[in-house]
Amino acid sequence: MSDQRVYNFAAGPSTLPLSALERAGSEITNYRGSGMSVMEMSHRSKVFMDIFQETQDKLRRLMSIPQDYRILFLQTGASGQFSAIPLNLIGRTGKADYAVTGNFSALAYQEAKKYGKINLAADTGDRNHSYIPRQEALKLEPDASYFYYCSNNTIYGTEWDYIPETGTVPLVCDMSSNILSTPVDVSRYGIIYAGAQKNMAPAGLTVVIIKDGLAGRELPYTPLMMNYQTMIDKDSMYNTPPCWCIYMLGLVLDWVEENGGTAGMEKLKWQRANMLYDTLDASQLFTCHAEKGSRSGMNVTFRTGDEELDARFVKEAAQAGFVNLKGHRKTGGMRASIYNAMPVEGVEGLCDFIRAFDKNH
Repeated sequence: MSDQRVYNFAAGPSTLPLSALERAGSEITNYRGSGMSVMEMSHRSKVFMDIFQETQDKLRRLMSIPQDYRILFLQTGASGQFSAIPLNLIGRTGKADYAVTGNFSALAYQEAKKYGKINLAADTGDRNHSYIPRQEALKLEPDASYFYYCSNNTIYGTEWDYIPETGTVPLVCDMSSNILSTPVDVSRYGIIYAGAQKNMAPAGLTVVIIKDGLAGRELPYTPLMMNYQTMIDKDSMYNTPPCWCIYMLGLVLDWVEENGGTAGMEKLKWQRANMLYDTLDASQLFTCHAEKGSRSGMNVTFRTGDEELDARFVKEAAQAGFVNLKGHRKTGGMRASIYNAMPVEGVEGLCDFIRAFDKNH
């Protein structure tokens, strides 16, 4: 194995800011004079409670989260939220609206059908999830308990460029793969949640941001660990939370703040993405999966149309230091995940590699 760091284009767990990794490394055996690692300390100790509170405060500040929203640090994974959301919210009317624009929203839709009457507000499967539906195409039920969508689709490489208008129906959004990549008006949502392993922290932490008044009406058979009201009442500490990941989230948030906050992240996001899309669009060999106007700034999906050539591209790219570019098994081809911590130089290097590969083949 090389001692050189590679450019990691994995869809998650993904690359983390080098400064956050180095700081964690310097504190790994003795956190700020405590004589122990964050991985070893009690989650009830004052030193960890300070980390916990500081991290919550940083996230509230960076995302401008209003005071009438709770921030929960959970362990369910985004997939656990597929069940938790209907269990906690659908009881109001027994109905919910779902927009299916990719793999994870499709899984969430199937899970929700266990708990109530689910209306398919949109389904982009007709064009293999290559586009985002416009507002006027959404088939909305006025008495839905909530409207659910996934703001960025990692597998297919599409991203919502607007917030759906749903009247008085609360918006629930899976932001796992684009949270912190752009400023967001949190007040327009009922719930925002995200698995941390793409833009926030190592795998193991799920962040839930929930508006006051939405919890407390869960279905009677809701498991204890999926009950939002329980987690709000215990401030995410009903059981031992993912302590190390919460600490790492705090370090990543420091890096985001130092680099211009979410507005700074948005600028870098489109600098990287536009550079890559321009390179692919100018090539004779590669085509992008996502349609223009729906393209993700986080996950760029592309292919040559020849499986053997795709495999060769992935192999040669890895040899050149650009790793984890193989597309998801559902789509094939290639996928470059360019989350917040991906250096611009990594994308510049990949673009040079794409141009050279295009010329040679």
